[in-house]
Amino acid sequence: MNNYILSEIYIYPIKSLGGISLDTAEVTDRGLKHDRRWMLVDENNKFFTQRLVKTMALLQTSIASESLIVFNKTNPDEKIEIPFTPKNNKTEKAVVWDDMVDVIPYGKEINDWFTEQLKIQCKLVFMPDETERKVDINYAKNNELTSFADGYPFLIIGQESLNLLNSKLEVPLPVNRFRPNLVFTGGNPNDEDSWKRFTINDIIFKPVKPCARCVITTVNQNNAEQGIEPLKTLATYRAVGNKVMFGMNLLHEGSGVVSVGDELESIH
Repeated sequence: MNNYILSEIYIYPIKSLGGISLDTAEVTDRGLKHDRRWMLVDENNKFFTQRLVKTMALLQTSIASESLIVFNKTNPDEKIEIPFTPKNNKTEKAVVWDDMVDVIPYGKEINDWFTEQLKIQCKLVFMPDETERKVDINYAKNNELTSFADGYPFLIIGQESLNLLNSKLEVPLPVNRFRPNLVFTGGNPNDEDSWKRFTINDIIFKPVKPCARCVITTVNQNNAEQGIEPLKTLATYRAVGNKVMFGMNLLHEGSGVVSVGDELESIH
């Protein structure tokens, strides 16, 4: 068996904003701790992402002891501290894709900051533990939950898959274009396509669906500029129907901790 090693771990606390690289992360019932538990919504409480507002890429998140820090990459002094949970506990309904979920909104000061940064009327909402957003029943194995992620609690990509793509590009791209949670080394390009299950520290992960890629992959995460790659090149060898696939969505059983350097075991 190939020696697969977990090489990178990422969380994206606020959906579609800059992610955070971690050495160790806690696996919860709906994905990695703090991953996509916050989301920006419009005046109708409908989510939006970099698909609509590319400048979301310029807002970077970091984690303090009991709060999120968000700052603008182009001007790090433009920052705000956000408590993990809003001061009020009044829930509202918000829309993320086809789901209507219970969320807790933040107050005017925080919402005004995001509105000013993104030049779009918006507010920040939080997913409390009581909110249980179910994975698509067509792919769920055991009524699994997810956060505000597009559809699944985890996305994994092999470093060799990225290396193959970059060998075909004039300008290599960093893995942040693909917003994975887990990256691994070892094996061959796109090995993750054929896996049925594997474990990390006795936590079972079950690949369920290749990830169909969208235009966010074409947005430079450092300056919010948009191009045509990698979708143009991926379409030449990773097209399935009218979609382009790269990376694998995962479900899981169990909880615990995963760390960079952990081995991916029992792959079959």
